[in-house]
Amino acid sequence: MTTAADIMHAGAQWIPATETLDRAAQLMARLNVGALPVSDSSERLCGIITDRDIVVGCVARGHDPAQVTCGDLCQGTPRWIESDADVSAVLDEMESHQIKRLPVIENKRLVGMISEADLAQHLSEDQLAGFVEKVYARR
Repeated sequence: MTTAADIMHAGAQWIPATETLDRAAQLMARLNVGALPVSDSSERLCGIITDRDIVVGCVARGHDPAQVTCGDLCQGTPRWIESDADVSAVLDEMESHQIKRLPVIENKRLVGMISEADLAQHLSEDQLAGFVEKVYARR
């Protein structure tokens, strides 16, 4: 059985909800990623911030990313998966919520992220085609 831990990118890092968007962008650049899980004061997942969120939700609206926090932009219920979940559960979670990145949690701690690139490396062509069709389909 292939699990979330088998296909995830290990070593993902949180960014606190109280941290500013300019700092989030700097961390993304340093880590060469396009998204960061956002944690509350108890180090629990409270959202995900993406490079697109920063540009569209802050910069394009004329706001200063040094004055807006990650928590200000996080919206909705964060989705995640346990590290021992089967890859079919990973696909179900990502497809049913039409998301492209999924934090992986173990013992209530972030241990990795699963992105489209991770799926492309580990799924069959049929599985990948099904994912693309469901995630990018218009509702």
